[in-house]
Amino acid sequence: MSTFVEQLRDLDPNDPSRWPLPFRLGAIALIFVVAAGVMSYFLAWKDKKPELDSARAEETQLLLTLETKARKAANLDNYKAQLAEMERSFGAMLRKLPDKTEVPNLLTDISQQGAGAGLDQQLFQPEAQINKDFYAELPIKMRLTGSYHAIGAFVSGIAALPRIVTLHDVEILPGGGKDTGTDQLQLNVTAKTYRYLDEEEQAAQKPQGPAGRRPNAGG
Repeated sequence: MSTFVEQLRDLDPNDPSRWPLPFRLGAIALIFVVAAGVMSYFLAWKDKKPELDSARAEETQLLLTLETKARKAANLDNYKAQLAEMERSFGAMLRKLPDKTEVPNLLTDISQQGAGAGLDQQLFQPEAQINKDFYAELPIKMRLTGSYHAIGAFVSGIAALPRIVTLHDVEILPGGGKDTGTDQLQLNVTAKTYRYLDEEEQAAQKPQGPAGRRPNAGG
């Protein structure tokens, strides 16, 4: 081993032709390996590097997608439970919508809330029905007069009805008039209740395609 090291030290880098044959062959082999590596980099690796970077980025994105889907799969039971709860809540809301046969009684209940609260009902005017997706909106214009506390009792009574009734365009004005007390107020309001549309009514309001025309006969 020491002889080999001594021979390696004695090599003249400026005159490789005087090197022993094994060293010359080893130097040629080393130069060949280095040259092959450089050529491989420029001819193959350099051109393929963008593709490799793209493949790595795609791999990272796929791993993130897989992780996201794995989390969703792990929470699938929770999502199903939430969906079931939403369906129950939606069903409960639908049950609060009256059908066609219940609307007259509901209008009577709304009207009686004013009298029950001690208000003088001056206007009770149901408006035209407004059809939505699966329900109809039934607006009712109302004008009532009475005390502030009576108006509060009326609003509380409306909120306590078993069916959904909402109040809109609320306007409270001084009651006025010679025979009214100083605490009398006038309430202008639009009460809206909602009715569930049956399957036939929902089908009737869906847009219909143009009626087909029979082609003219003849040549």
